Amino acid sequence: MQHQGSLVSPLLSGVLCQCNSDPGPALATGSGSAPEAAASCPAPACRDCPVRGPRDCDPSDPCGGEVCGGPEQEHRLKVLFQILDVNKDGGICVQDLSIGLRKLGVHRTENELMKIVKAGDKDLDGQLDFEEFVHYLRDHEKKLRVVFKSLDKKNDGRIDSQEIVQSLRDLGVHISEEQAEKILRRIRRGCIWAPIAYMDKNGTMTIDWNEWRDYHLLHPADNIPEIILYWKHSTIFDVGESMMVPDEFTAEERNTGMLWRHLVAGGGAGAVSRTCTAPLDRLKVLMQVHASRSNTMCITGGFGQMIREGGVRSLWRGNGINVLKIAPESAIKFVAYEQIKRLIGSNQETLGIMERLVAGSLAGAIAQSSIYPMEVLKTRLALRKTGQYLGIMDCAKHVFQKEGLAAFYKGYIPNMLGIIPYAGIDLAVYETLKNAWLQRYATDSADPGVFVLLACGTTSSTCGQLASYPLALVRTRMQAQASLHGGPQMSMTGLFKHIVQTEGVTGLYRGLAPNFMKVIPAVSISYVVYENLKVTLGVQSR
Repeated sequence: MQHQGSLVSPLLSGVLCQCNSDPGPALATGSGSAPEAAASCPAPACRDCPVRGPRDCDPSDPCGGEVCGGPEQEHRLKVLFQILDVNKDGGICVQDLSIGLRKLGVHRTENELMKIVKAGDKDLDGQLDFEEFVHYLRDHEKKLRVVFKSLDKKNDGRIDSQEIVQSLRDLGVHISEEQAEKILRRIRRGCIWAPIAYMDKNGTMTIDWNEWRDYHLLHPADNIPEIILYWKHSTIFDVGESMMVPDEFTAEERNTGMLWRHLVAGGGAGAVSRTCTAPLDRLKVLMQVHASRSNTMCITGGFGQMIREGGVRSLWRGNGINVLKIAPESAIKFVAYEQIKRLIGSNQETLGIMERLVAGSLAGAIAQSSIYPMEVLKTRLALRKTGQYLGIMDCAKHVFQKEGLAAFYKGYIPNMLGIIPYAGIDLAVYETLKNAWLQRYATDSADPGVFVLLACGTTSSTCGQLASYPLALVRTRMQAQASLHGGPQMSMTGLFKHIVQTEGVTGLYRGLAPNFMKVIPAVSISYVVYENLKVTLGVQSR
């Protein structure tokens, strides 16, 4: 049974250059012969083809048609712009797009329209002028070509269900061929009463370049590889822990320097998040070290004790160095992660879950080894009494003079051992939740939405912390041992036995409640600040 054709307006379909209807080697017949098509193609596009790279024009090999700048295309673009500029003020806003596209039989959700305007709005005035509109279409066309080419594994100018399955498997997402066919039969419907637009217009169960382009025209990037970008287990979910697997960046982001803006945005988000949740973090440390069967410290009692001892400002003790260590740790972890990816011989931009676990754990171990003295100082500062130290440097000087250099690496072994269960369970739970969502809900859209992402990130991080918490508690106690007058100086195994014997297994989970209480606000604050910092720093949406 053949599907009805796409109801995309002929004007919209005609906006893009008709030099060539297929970006792959198996070139489909365009609107004219190959020599005629090549002759109409502007030289700049031919020399900078987004699919084949720099080359000269060849009459037998048309460039593949981005939005060209010829008189005919210029006229089409101006007509389209005038239709979409509903209020005739020289700019296209979200409301203009919604009304104008409906006139052309194209329906988009408000969220999709906002993404289009945001992607093309260079001067940040909330609308697209003609130059920004043309630039958006050019850029969007190039992205669609590159994606189409990456999905076309057989290099035959068409995408079938097997190629979709393979592409998703390369990205760490596993679906059946039946689910891939649902994606091919994908229907776009902006609302219940909107006209239907099929991606596979002719019912062949394959997608050629024309179908791919028409379906995604004037729509924010919504394609198979974007699933992994939406679902990337990003380090922006900062919960104050140091065992997160590093984020991954595309070759384009690395080459353009955009990755450093991402890292700065992530670091800023982490700093704000950790500062907002610092009182809960300090309470956790106090309960880990001081709470016992005889000294049952509750949450309200712990906060009251801290305020009575040092005032409200004491709730943020140790937060300064906790924020300062974000930058060196993130930079070292990222560099180490990239190098380890090369050493394990992976040519994939996006690693599989086991490769990510190995590379991420090793990178985390290297980063933690480099900044571990700051972890010790953070614990000591969080536990200090009023007037005990003048600041970070004074604390470091006292520790060095009284305990020597080795004191800066107390608790190092349980800290390193905790990386593997945290990262492993965190990644495994996240991947499980991700695939469950995709299997059930991703037949029409890859975008899970903010709340789904936050829920998955929060759940996976919570499970990871639950698994590694006993090691984290032992690490904290070892870091604090010398500051406890008359306290025993024990090894890791000795401390484990002592806690279980004197406090039971539950003693290994002291401070768990405030630790879990900070997860949801930490993740939410990180996300909101990260998204706002991306806009401020000019970071493109991923």
